[in-house]
Amino acid sequence: MELEDLVAQIDEPTPRGIATTISMLIRTGEIAPGTRLPTVRSIGAALGVSPATVSHAWQGLLDAGLVQVRGRAGTTVLEPATPWLTDRSHVLASRAPGDAASPVRLDLAAGIPDPLLLPDLRESLARVAPAHATISSYLQPPMLPELEPVLRARWPYAAPALTVVDGAMDGVQRALAAVTRFGDRVVVESPGFPLIFDLLTQMNLMAVPAPVDREGIPPEGLRSALASRPAAVILTPRAHNPTGASMSRARAGHLAEVLQMHRDGRDTVVIEDDHAGAVSASAAVSLGTHLPQRTIHVLGFSKSHGPDLRIAALSGPAGAVEQIVARRVLGPGWTSRVMQAVLRDMLVDREQLRTVAGARHEYYVRQRQLAAALAEHGVVVPVADGLNAWIPAHDEVDAQVRLAAHGIRVSRGSAFTPAGRDGALPEGLVPHVRVSIGPLREAIDEVAAVLARATSGR
Repeated sequence: MELEDLVAQIDEPTPRGIATTISMLIRTGEIAPGTRLPTVRSIGAALGVSPATVSHAWQGLLDAGLVQVRGRAGTTVLEPATPWLTDRSHVLASRAPGDAASPVRLDLAAGIPDPLLLPDLRESLARVAPAHATISSYLQPPMLPELEPVLRARWPYAAPALTVVDGAMDGVQRALAAVTRFGDRVVVESPGFPLIFDLLTQMNLMAVPAPVDREGIPPEGLRSALASRPAAVILTPRAHNPTGASMSRARAGHLAEVLQMHRDGRDTVVIEDDHAGAVSASAAVSLGTHLPQRTIHVLGFSKSHGPDLRIAALSGPAGAVEQIVARRVLGPGWTSRVMQAVLRDMLVDREQLRTVAGARHEYYVRQRQLAAALAEHGVVVPVADGLNAWIPAHDEVDAQVRLAAHGIRVSRGSAFTPAGRDGALPEGLVPHVRVSIGPLREAIDEVAAVLARATSGR
Protein backbone atom coordinates (compact mmCIF):
# COMPACT_ATOMS: atom_id res chain seq x y z
CA MET A 1 0.00 0.00 0.00
CA GLU A 2 1.37 3.39 -0.99
CA LEU A 3 2.05 6.05 1.63
CA GLU A 4 -0.73 8.33 0.35
CA ASP A 5 -3.31 5.51 0.43
CA LEU A 6 -2.28 4.48 3.94
CA VAL A 7 -2.34 8.00 5.36
CA ALA A 8 -5.74 8.68 3.76
CA GLN A 9 -7.29 5.95 5.94
CA ILE A 10 -5.96 7.32 9.24
CA ASP A 11 -8.70 9.51 10.70
CA GLU A 12 -7.09 10.09 14.10
CA PRO A 13 -3.36 11.05 13.95
CA THR A 14 -2.60 9.83 17.50
CA PRO A 15 -0.61 6.72 18.52
CA ARG A 16 -3.85 4.88 19.17
CA GLY A 17 -5.52 6.06 15.97
CA ILE A 18 -2.52 5.19 13.77
CA ALA A 19 -2.01 1.78 15.37
CA THR A 20 -5.73 0.95 15.23
CA THR A 21 -6.01 1.81 11.53
CA ILE A 22 -2.92 -0.12 10.47
CA SER A 23 -3.91 -3.06 12.67
CA MET A 24 -7.31 -3.17 10.99
CA LEU A 25 -5.73 -3.06 7.53
CA ILE A 26 -3.38 -5.91 8.44
CA ARG A 27 -6.12 -8.05 9.94
CA THR A 28 -8.40 -7.54 6.92
CA GLY A 29 -5.60 -8.42 4.50
CA GLU A 30 -5.41 -4.98 2.85
CA ILE A 31 -1.80 -4.90 4.05
CA ALA A 32 -0.35 -8.33 3.36
CA PRO A 33 2.26 -10.25 5.40
CA GLY A 34 5.75 -9.33 4.24
CA THR A 35 4.78 -5.77 3.32
CA ARG A 36 7.38 -3.18 4.27
CA LEU A 37 5.65 -0.25 5.94
CA PRO A 38 6.61 3.37 5.21
CA THR A 39 9.16 4.93 7.54
CA VAL A 40 8.21 6.61 10.79
CA ARG A 41 9.42 9.95 9.49
CA SER A 42 7.51 9.74 6.21
CA ILE A 43 4.23 8.88 7.92
CA GLY A 44 4.81 11.58 10.53
CA ALA A 45 5.45 14.16 7.85
CA ALA A 46 2.38 13.13 5.84
CA LEU A 47 0.15 13.29 8.93
CA GLY A 48 1.73 16.42 10.34
CA VAL A 49 2.77 14.77 13.60
CA SER A 50 6.12 14.08 15.23
CA PRO A 51 8.09 10.87 14.55
CA ALA A 52 7.70 10.06 18.26
CA THR A 53 3.92 9.88 17.81
CA VAL A 54 4.29 7.35 15.00
CA SER A 55 6.95 5.44 16.99
CA HIS A 56 4.45 4.89 19.81
CA ALA A 57 1.97 3.53 17.27
CA TRP A 58 4.68 1.25 15.85
CA GLN A 59 5.36 -0.02 19.35
CA GLY A 60 1.71 -0.98 19.71
CA LEU A 61 1.87 -2.94 16.44
CA LEU A 62 5.07 -4.62 17.62
CA ASP A 63 3.45 -5.57 20.93
CA ALA A 64 0.47 -7.05 19.13
CA GLY A 65 2.78 -9.30 17.09
CA LEU A 66 1.74 -7.68 13.83
CA VAL A 67 5.09 -6.30 12.69
CA GLN A 68 8.82 -6.76 13.17
CA VAL A 69 11.51 -4.07 13.20
CA ARG A 70 14.80 -4.84 11.46
CA GLY A 71 16.78 -1.64 11.84
CA ARG A 72 17.72 -0.26 8.42
CA ALA A 73 15.69 -3.01 6.76
CA GLY A 74 12.59 -1.24 8.06
CA THR A 75 9.34 -2.46 9.56
CA THR A 76 7.56 -5.38 7.92
CA VAL A 77 4.22 -7.07 8.51
CA LEU A 78 4.43 -10.52 10.09
CA GLU A 79 2.49 -13.68 9.50
CA PRO A 80 0.31 -14.30 12.59
CA ALA A 81 2.56 -16.69 14.55
CA THR A 82 0.33 -17.09 17.59
CA PRO A 83 -3.24 -16.32 16.56
CA TRP A 84 -4.55 -17.83 19.80
CA LEU A 85 -2.97 -15.02 21.84
CA THR A 86 -5.21 -12.07 22.64
CA ASP A 87 -4.08 -8.48 22.07
CA ARG A 88 -2.66 -7.92 25.53
CA SER A 89 -1.18 -11.42 25.66
CA HIS A 90 0.99 -10.30 22.75
CA VAL A 91 2.00 -7.25 24.76
CA LEU A 92 2.99 -9.33 27.78
CA ALA A 93 4.93 -11.77 25.58
CA SER A 94 6.67 -9.10 23.50
CA ARG A 95 10.26 -7.95 23.81
CA ALA A 96 11.66 -4.47 23.65
CA PRO A 97 11.66 -2.91 20.18
CA GLY A 98 14.61 -4.03 18.08
CA ASP A 99 15.58 -6.65 20.67
CA ALA A 100 14.35 -9.85 19.03
CA ALA A 101 17.82 -11.39 18.92
CA SER A 102 19.12 -10.33 22.35
CA PRO A 103 19.55 -13.09 24.93
CA VAL A 104 17.32 -12.90 28.00
CA ARG A 105 19.16 -13.79 31.19
CA LEU A 106 16.43 -12.66 33.59
CA ASP A 107 12.77 -12.68 32.57
CA LEU A 108 10.95 -10.41 35.00
CA ALA A 109 7.98 -9.98 32.66
CA ALA A 110 6.37 -13.42 32.79
CA GLY A 111 4.53 -13.06 36.12
CA ILE A 112 4.90 -16.74 37.00
CA PRO A 113 5.81 -18.21 40.40
CA ASP A 114 9.32 -19.47 41.11
CA PRO A 115 9.28 -23.18 40.10
CA LEU A 116 11.72 -23.93 42.92
CA LEU A 117 9.17 -22.72 45.48
CA LEU A 118 6.25 -24.85 44.27
CA PRO A 119 5.21 -28.06 46.05
CA ASP A 120 6.10 -31.37 44.41
CA LEU A 121 2.88 -32.72 42.86
CA ARG A 122 4.30 -36.21 42.47
CA GLU A 123 3.97 -37.18 46.12
CA SER A 124 0.34 -36.13 46.34
CA LEU A 125 -0.44 -37.69 42.96
CA ALA A 126 1.06 -41.00 44.02
CA ARG A 127 -1.07 -40.99 47.18
CA VAL A 128 -4.44 -40.17 45.58
CA ALA A 129 -4.27 -41.54 42.02
CA PRO A 130 -5.16 -45.20 42.81
CA ALA A 131 -8.44 -44.18 44.45
CA HIS A 132 -9.44 -41.97 41.50
CA ALA A 133 -8.13 -43.94 38.55
CA THR A 134 -11.60 -44.78 37.24
CA ILE A 135 -14.86 -42.90 36.92
CA SER A 136 -18.16 -44.63 37.55
CA SER A 137 -20.48 -41.95 36.13
CA TYR A 138 -20.45 -38.76 34.11
CA LEU A 139 -23.07 -37.39 36.48
CA GLN A 140 -21.08 -37.44 39.71
CA PRO A 141 -20.99 -34.17 41.68
CA PRO A 142 -18.59 -31.71 40.03
CA MET A 143 -16.67 -31.14 43.27
CA LEU A 144 -15.21 -33.90 45.43
CA PRO A 145 -17.26 -33.96 48.65
CA GLU A 146 -14.08 -34.30 50.74
CA LEU A 147 -12.58 -31.15 49.16
CA GLU A 148 -15.41 -28.81 50.14
CA PRO A 149 -14.82 -28.71 53.93
CA VAL A 150 -11.09 -28.13 53.34
CA LEU A 151 -11.90 -25.15 51.12
CA ARG A 152 -14.49 -23.75 53.51
CA ALA A 153 -11.97 -23.85 56.34
CA ARG A 154 -9.81 -21.31 54.51
CA TRP A 155 -12.62 -19.24 52.93
CA PRO A 156 -12.80 -15.57 53.99
CA TYR A 157 -16.55 -15.68 54.69
CA ALA A 158 -19.43 -18.12 55.06
CA ALA A 159 -20.01 -18.86 51.38
CA PRO A 160 -23.56 -19.79 50.34
CA ALA A 161 -22.27 -22.24 47.69
CA LEU A 162 -18.93 -23.54 46.39
CA THR A 163 -17.61 -25.22 43.25
CA VAL A 164 -14.29 -25.69 41.45
CA VAL A 165 -13.24 -24.35 38.03
CA ASP A 166 -10.20 -24.54 35.77
CA GLY A 167 -8.13 -21.67 37.13
CA ALA A 168 -8.81 -18.15 38.35
CA MET A 169 -9.39 -16.63 34.90
CA ASP A 170 -11.84 -19.43 34.09
CA GLY A 171 -13.67 -18.53 37.29
CA VAL A 172 -13.81 -14.82 36.41
CA GLN A 173 -15.04 -15.59 32.88
CA ARG A 174 -17.77 -17.91 34.14
CA ALA A 175 -18.84 -15.44 36.79
CA LEU A 176 -19.14 -12.69 34.17
CA ALA A 177 -21.13 -14.99 31.89
CA ALA A 178 -23.54 -15.71 34.73
CA VAL A 179 -24.23 -12.10 35.75
CA THR A 180 -23.82 -9.93 32.63
CA ARG A 181 -25.47 -9.46 29.26
CA PHE A 182 -24.26 -8.11 25.91
CA GLY A 183 -23.09 -4.51 26.25
CA ASP A 184 -23.14 -4.36 30.05
CA ARG A 185 -20.62 -2.18 31.84
CA VAL A 186 -18.09 -3.71 34.23
CA VAL A 187 -15.95 -1.71 36.66
CA VAL A 188 -12.29 -2.75 36.50
CA GLU A 189 -9.13 -1.70 38.28
CA SER A 190 -6.83 0.64 36.37
CA PRO A 191 -4.08 -0.39 36.36
CA GLY A 192 -5.24 -3.98 36.35
CA PHE A 193 -4.63 -7.40 34.84
CA PRO A 194 -4.44 -7.08 31.02
CA LEU A 195 -6.24 -10.33 30.25
CA ILE A 196 -9.29 -9.11 32.18
CA PHE A 197 -9.57 -6.26 29.67
CA ASP A 198 -9.24 -8.66 26.73
CA LEU A 199 -11.86 -10.92 28.29
CA LEU A 200 -14.35 -8.05 28.53
CA THR A 201 -13.71 -7.15 24.90
CA GLN A 202 -14.31 -10.72 23.72
CA MET A 203 -17.50 -10.93 25.80
CA ASN A 204 -18.77 -7.62 24.34
CA LEU A 205 -18.70 -5.93 27.73
CA MET A 206 -17.59 -2.34 28.39
CA ALA A 207 -14.76 -1.68 30.85
CA VAL A 208 -15.27 1.21 33.27
CA PRO A 209 -11.85 1.99 34.78
CA ALA A 210 -11.49 2.88 38.45
CA PRO A 211 -8.23 4.04 40.04
CA VAL A 212 -6.19 1.94 42.47
CA ASP A 213 -4.38 3.00 45.63
CA ARG A 214 -2.45 0.96 48.21
CA GLU A 215 -5.64 -0.90 49.17
CA GLY A 216 -7.19 -1.33 45.74
CA ILE A 217 -10.11 0.74 44.47
CA PRO A 218 -10.85 3.59 46.92
CA PRO A 219 -14.47 4.22 47.95
CA GLU A 220 -14.66 7.50 46.03
CA GLY A 221 -13.32 5.78 42.90
CA LEU A 222 -15.96 3.07 43.14
CA ARG A 223 -18.66 5.66 43.84
CA SER A 224 -17.72 7.55 40.69
CA ALA A 225 -17.61 4.38 38.56
CA LEU A 226 -21.05 3.28 39.78
CA ALA A 227 -22.57 6.27 37.98
CA SER A 228 -22.20 4.19 34.80
CA ARG A 229 -24.70 1.69 36.28
CA PRO A 230 -22.41 -1.36 35.93
CA ALA A 231 -23.63 -4.94 36.12
CA ALA A 232 -20.45 -6.03 37.93
CA VAL A 233 -17.23 -4.84 39.50
CA ILE A 234 -14.07 -6.95 39.40
CA LEU A 235 -11.81 -6.54 42.43
CA THR A 236 -8.47 -8.04 43.46
CA PRO A 237 -8.67 -8.41 47.26
CA ARG A 238 -4.92 -9.01 47.72
CA ALA A 239 -1.61 -9.05 45.82
CA HIS A 240 -3.10 -6.88 43.08
CA ASN A 241 -1.50 -7.36 39.68
CA PRO A 242 0.45 -5.19 38.87
CA THR A 243 0.76 -2.90 41.92
CA GLY A 244 0.92 -5.47 44.73
CA ALA A 245 -1.81 -3.67 46.69
CA SER A 246 -3.92 -5.60 49.21
CA MET A 247 -7.28 -4.67 50.64
CA SER A 248 -7.82 -4.22 54.37
CA ARG A 249 -10.94 -5.40 56.15
CA ALA A 250 -11.86 -1.77 56.74
CA ARG A 251 -11.58 -0.99 53.02
CA ALA A 252 -13.74 -4.01 52.17
CA GLY A 253 -16.39 -2.71 54.57
CA HIS A 254 -16.29 0.78 53.05
CA LEU A 255 -16.66 -0.57 49.50
CA ALA A 256 -19.57 -2.75 50.58
CA GLU A 257 -21.22 0.31 52.12
CA VAL A 258 -20.80 2.25 48.87
CA LEU A 259 -22.45 -0.58 46.93
CA GLN A 260 -25.31 -0.76 49.41
CA MET A 261 -25.97 2.98 49.52
CA HIS A 262 -25.33 4.10 45.92
CA ARG A 263 -28.54 4.17 43.91
CA ASP A 264 -26.75 2.74 40.86
CA GLY A 265 -24.83 0.07 42.81
CA ARG A 266 -27.55 -1.85 44.60
CA ASP A 267 -27.72 -4.54 41.92
CA THR A 268 -24.03 -4.59 41.02
CA VAL A 269 -22.38 -7.99 41.50
CA VAL A 270 -18.89 -8.15 43.01
CA ILE A 271 -16.44 -10.57 41.37
CA GLU A 272 -13.27 -11.06 43.42
CA ASP A 273 -10.14 -12.43 41.78
CA ASP A 274 -7.96 -13.76 44.61
CA HIS A 275 -5.40 -15.11 42.14
CA ALA A 276 -2.38 -15.08 44.49
CA GLY A 277 -4.12 -17.06 47.19
CA ALA A 278 -1.82 -18.69 49.70
CA VAL A 279 1.37 -16.91 48.58
CA SER A 280 -0.06 -13.52 49.50
CA ALA A 281 1.37 -12.13 52.72
CA SER A 282 -1.99 -10.50 53.51
CA ALA A 283 -4.97 -12.07 55.21
CA ALA A 284 -7.85 -13.22 53.02
CA VAL A 285 -10.50 -10.50 52.72
CA SER A 286 -13.83 -10.45 50.89
CA LEU A 287 -16.80 -8.17 50.40
CA GLY A 288 -18.76 -11.39 50.79
CA THR A 289 -18.51 -10.82 54.53
CA HIS A 290 -20.97 -7.95 54.02
CA LEU A 291 -22.65 -8.86 50.70
CA PRO A 292 -22.72 -12.68 50.49
CA GLN A 293 -25.70 -12.75 48.14
CA ARG A 294 -24.02 -10.71 45.44
CA THR A 295 -20.34 -11.57 45.81
CA ILE A 296 -18.59 -14.20 43.69
CA HIS A 297 -15.18 -14.98 45.16
CA VAL A 298 -12.57 -16.83 43.07
CA LEU A 299 -9.57 -18.34 44.90
CA GLY A 300 -6.69 -19.45 42.68
CA PHE A 301 -4.10 -22.12 43.42
CA SER A 302 -1.81 -21.67 40.40
CA LYS A 303 0.60 -19.25 42.11
CA SER A 304 0.80 -21.29 45.30
CA HIS A 305 0.54 -24.91 44.17
CA GLY A 306 1.39 -24.94 40.47
CA PRO A 307 0.10 -23.31 37.25
CA ASP A 308 -0.53 -26.68 35.61
CA LEU A 309 -2.98 -27.77 38.30
CA ARG A 310 -5.50 -25.49 36.52
CA ILE A 311 -7.73 -25.33 39.58
CA ALA A 312 -9.48 -22.50 41.36
CA ALA A 313 -12.38 -22.56 43.78
CA LEU A 314 -15.41 -20.30 43.35
CA SER A 315 -18.10 -19.25 45.80
CA GLY A 316 -21.22 -17.20 45.39
CA PRO A 317 -25.00 -17.11 45.74
CA ALA A 318 -26.49 -20.57 45.21
CA GLY A 319 -28.32 -19.53 42.04
CA ALA A 320 -25.21 -18.13 40.38
CA VAL A 321 -23.06 -21.13 41.34
CA GLU A 322 -25.73 -23.55 40.09
CA GLN A 323 -25.85 -21.68 36.79
CA ILE A 324 -22.06 -21.90 36.44
CA VAL A 325 -22.10 -25.63 37.23
CA ALA A 326 -24.93 -26.24 34.75
CA ARG A 327 -23.09 -24.45 31.93
CA ARG A 328 -19.95 -26.46 32.62
CA VAL A 329 -21.94 -29.67 32.26
CA LEU A 330 -22.41 -28.71 28.61
CA GLY A 331 -18.70 -28.02 28.15
CA PRO A 332 -15.82 -29.50 30.14
CA GLY A 333 -18.28 -31.19 32.51
CA TRP A 334 -16.08 -30.97 35.59
CA THR A 335 -12.57 -30.22 36.76
CA SER A 336 -10.48 -33.41 36.89
CA ARG A 337 -11.33 -35.23 40.11
CA VAL A 338 -7.80 -36.60 40.18
CA MET A 339 -6.46 -33.04 40.31
CA GLN A 340 -9.09 -32.11 42.88
CA ALA A 341 -7.89 -34.98 45.04
CA VAL A 342 -4.29 -33.85 44.55
CA LEU A 343 -5.24 -30.34 45.64
CA ARG A 344 -7.03 -31.60 48.72
CA ASP A 345 -4.01 -33.69 49.67
CA MET A 346 -1.74 -30.67 49.27
CA LEU A 347 -4.05 -28.52 51.41
CA VAL A 348 -3.90 -30.93 54.36
CA ASP A 349 -0.43 -32.51 54.11
CA ARG A 350 1.96 -30.94 56.61
CA GLU A 351 5.00 -31.06 54.36
CA GLN A 352 3.13 -29.45 51.47
CA LEU A 353 1.74 -26.80 53.81
CA ARG A 354 5.28 -26.01 54.98
CA THR A 355 6.43 -25.69 51.36
CA VAL A 356 3.68 -23.17 50.54
CA ALA A 357 4.36 -21.24 53.75
CA GLY A 358 8.04 -21.14 52.83
CA ALA A 359 7.20 -19.75 49.39
CA ARG A 360 4.97 -17.08 50.91
CA HIS A 361 7.79 -16.01 53.24
CA GLU A 362 10.35 -16.01 50.42
CA TYR A 363 8.23 -13.73 48.23
CA TYR A 364 7.65 -11.50 51.27
CA VAL A 365 11.42 -11.22 51.77
CA ARG A 366 12.18 -10.64 48.08
CA GLN A 367 9.66 -7.80 47.89
CA ARG A 368 11.26 -6.06 50.84
CA GLN A 369 14.79 -6.62 49.58
CA LEU A 370 13.87 -5.20 46.18
CA ALA A 371 12.12 -2.14 47.67
CA ALA A 372 15.07 -1.47 49.99
CA ALA A 373 17.62 -1.89 47.19
CA LEU A 374 15.68 0.45 44.89
CA ALA A 375 15.49 3.04 47.68
CA GLU A 376 19.29 2.91 47.95
CA HIS A 377 19.38 4.11 44.34
CA GLY A 378 16.80 6.83 44.81
CA VAL A 379 13.70 4.96 43.61
CA VAL A 380 11.07 4.82 46.34
CA VAL A 381 8.24 2.32 45.85
CA PRO A 382 5.75 0.91 48.35
CA VAL A 383 6.52 -2.64 49.45
CA ALA A 384 4.29 -4.86 47.32
CA ASP A 385 2.42 -8.05 48.18
CA GLY A 386 2.57 -11.12 45.93
CA LEU A 387 4.65 -11.68 42.83
CA ASN A 388 4.85 -8.24 41.20
CA ALA A 389 6.37 -4.82 41.82
CA TRP A 390 5.19 -1.58 40.17
CA ILE A 391 8.03 0.82 39.44
CA PRO A 392 7.57 4.35 38.05
CA ALA A 393 9.54 5.14 34.89
CA HIS A 394 10.36 8.33 33.03
CA ASP A 395 9.57 6.53 29.76
CA GLU A 396 8.28 2.95 29.55
CA VAL A 397 9.69 2.07 26.14
CA ASP A 398 13.08 3.59 26.90
CA ALA A 399 13.25 1.74 30.22
CA GLN A 400 12.36 -1.53 28.54
CA VAL A 401 15.03 -1.04 25.88
CA ARG A 402 17.69 -0.13 28.45
CA LEU A 403 16.86 -3.20 30.53
CA ALA A 404 16.87 -5.43 27.45
CA ALA A 405 20.45 -4.32 26.83
CA HIS A 406 21.28 -5.94 30.19
CA GLY A 407 19.33 -9.11 29.31
CA ILE A 408 16.42 -8.20 31.58
CA ARG A 409 12.79 -8.33 30.43
CA VAL A 410 10.02 -6.33 32.11
CA SER A 411 6.46 -5.40 31.15
CA ARG A 412 5.43 -1.86 30.27
CA GLY A 413 2.79 -0.35 32.50
CA SER A 414 0.58 0.93 29.68
CA ALA A 415 -0.44 -2.67 28.94
CA PHE A 416 -2.10 -2.78 32.37
CA THR A 417 -4.65 -0.09 31.55
CA PRO A 418 -7.92 -0.67 29.66
CA ALA A 419 -6.77 1.62 26.83
CA GLY A 420 -3.18 0.40 26.76
CA ARG A 421 -3.10 -1.96 23.76
CA ASP A 422 -1.29 0.46 21.48
CA GLY A 423 1.34 1.59 23.96
CA ALA A 424 -0.36 4.92 24.67
CA LEU A 425 -0.81 5.79 28.34
CA PRO A 426 -4.17 7.28 29.37
CA GLU A 427 -3.97 10.91 30.41
CA GLY A 428 -3.06 11.45 34.04
CA LEU A 429 -1.37 8.09 34.61
CA VAL A 430 2.34 7.97 35.42
CA PRO A 431 4.48 5.63 33.26
CA HIS A 432 5.54 2.43 35.02
CA VAL A 433 7.11 -0.94 34.41
CA ARG A 434 5.93 -4.14 36.06
CA VAL A 435 8.61 -6.38 37.53
CA SER A 436 7.80 -9.97 38.50
CA ILE A 437 9.85 -11.34 41.37
CA GLY A 438 9.36 -15.05 40.65
CA PRO A 439 12.80 -15.42 38.99
CA LEU A 440 14.48 -12.90 41.32
CA ARG A 441 16.38 -15.38 43.51
CA GLU A 442 19.75 -13.64 43.81
CA ALA A 443 21.73 -10.50 43.01
CA ILE A 444 18.75 -8.34 43.96
CA ASP A 445 20.99 -5.36 44.71
CA GLU A 446 22.59 -5.60 41.26
CA VAL A 447 19.24 -5.94 39.50
CA ALA A 448 17.81 -3.02 41.50
CA ALA A 449 20.71 -0.81 40.40
CA VAL A 450 20.00 -1.61 36.75
CA LEU A 451 16.25 -1.08 37.25
CA ALA A 452 16.86 2.29 38.92
CA ARG A 453 19.12 3.55 36.13
CA ALA A 454 16.77 2.35 33.39
CA THR A 455 13.55 3.70 34.91
CA SER A 456 15.04 7.07 35.88
CA GLY A 457 16.67 7.58 32.45
CA ARG A 458 20.10 8.12 33.95
